[in-house]
Amino acid sequence: MNDRADPFARIPAVSDPLQIAVPRRYNAALEFIDRNVVEGRGEQIALIDDSGRYTYRELCQRVNQAGHVLRQAGAGIEQRVLLCLDGGIDFVSVFWGAVKIGAVPVPVNPALTQDDYNGLLRDSRPRVVVSDLKGEMHFQSTVINQNFPCRLLTAGASQASAGDLTKLMAAAPAALEAAETTADDAAFWLYTSGSTGVPKAVVHLHRSPIQTAVLYGQRVLRIGSSDRIFSAAKMFFAYGLGNSMTFPFSVGATSIVSACRPTPENVLSVIDQHRPTVFCGVPTIYHNLLALPGVDEASCLAAVRLYLSAGEPLPEQIGRQWQTLSGRELIDGLGTTEMLQTFLSNQPGEVRYGSTGVAVPGYKIKLVDHAGKEVAPGETGELMVAGPSAGAGYWNRRAQSVQTFVGRWTRTGDQFFLGPDHTYRYCGRSDDMLKVGGIWVSPFELESLLIQHPLVAECAVVGHPDAGGLIKPKAFVVLKDPTRTGDDVAETLKRFAREHLAPYKYPRSIEFLDALPRTATGKVRRYCLREQSGP
Repeated sequence: MNDRADPFARIPAVSDPLQIAVPRRYNAALEFIDRNVVEGRGEQIALIDDSGRYTYRELCQRVNQAGHVLRQAGAGIEQRVLLCLDGGIDFVSVFWGAVKIGAVPVPVNPALTQDDYNGLLRDSRPRVVVSDLKGEMHFQSTVINQNFPCRLLTAGASQASAGDLTKLMAAAPAALEAAETTADDAAFWLYTSGSTGVPKAVVHLHRSPIQTAVLYGQRVLRIGSSDRIFSAAKMFFAYGLGNSMTFPFSVGATSIVSACRPTPENVLSVIDQHRPTVFCGVPTIYHNLLALPGVDEASCLAAVRLYLSAGEPLPEQIGRQWQTLSGRELIDGLGTTEMLQTFLSNQPGEVRYGSTGVAVPGYKIKLVDHAGKEVAPGETGELMVAGPSAGAGYWNRRAQSVQTFVGRWTRTGDQFFLGPDHTYRYCGRSDDMLKVGGIWVSPFELESLLIQHPLVAECAVVGHPDAGGLIKPKAFVVLKDPTRTGDDVAETLKRFAREHLAPYKYPRSIEFLDALPRTATGKVRRYCLREQSGP
């Protein structure tokens, strides 16, 4: 097939029939945006945000206009566009407009600090920055002081502003020819969450998002054109980007997004108003929803056919409680920024709470020891994954790229074992595992137990040296009733742990917090807890 003659061509994979092969000449924006119009879904609602509803035809036009604006602002093939917007029509238009002209969108969290943005600018060296009004204050002086040309565009700016995105897009042509990119060109970057330290930019290729959309979104979740998907996880993270854009746009479904903070009240309000068929959250959101007064009377929850959880392992208790409340299974899965989306997951109709399920078709999993040798069934090892959506590496981080991307395999840093039911069970991060008395202890096992105690709202466990310098488990606990802190409560929780776990696993010390330190994706910043623990 001539790639020039059919820009929408896809061919079956030869090496692995479970994977999707794409032509050498390929642009992901044509796949996810233009294809829907060409194949007759132009009048289908593509996106619902806080401002309105947009059909695929309207979205395609906005993407084209955004592409023209970015090109006129100085962005070209392989040049970065730093995208500091919350999810919504402007984010979607600029992201895919950049991809369509061959530029490389770099979504970042719009709730960062001035120092964070300074670091991101120095690292990514974008030709264009697109920000909302709040971020504009951070970028105005910083962009001017960069030693590389950079233009600042603002969504929601005054109509008198030369950099007003809305004004510039309104004046731009509605048609745009896609750049002649290849499947192996960089399509976008995604920064890691920073749960273990400084975020790193993962370079993703044009060929990757269709793999996750088909292999997981369509073949596992069975997402179709009639679905309405609401993701509480934001678009500027890998999990949210797949949930809110590539999964629905790959089949002509509808994406529902909200700029509101994902508090339990806000999440329930969006579900009640828009009645999604698929909801994507993180364990913390489900935990908070379960604690919301009156949630058991929310009939709208039964309208959702599929509930997804990722970002952190789902405690078994939360999964079971959610299924009891909603009448629907809660599908827990594992994905990483390095792999773009979910590659290990429970399957609808075959959920095993307490496990992370099985490999998504098209991906391969193995567990290895510290020397890289595969461990025996039932033994704990680091999970490595091979699949078609792996990033090309970390931008400007050669040593870390070599350590993480090992041939066709990608190291996750997560410790798992394969259970007797052939599902994978999470034990903790490799650098979070504790050796107590010469025996490995999983922080996640202790956390999963403590959260079952009626006094505990949240908890996290890290290693802490005792008086003799030996590492012992220490629990940081958020109580449901913060006025109950004290030695008696700590002793109650220690006794609870000793009654249900091997003696060496119980927390030797407990510290009470008002809240656990988390990244914007909801992951616990364990390194902050280790630092707080001190020597």
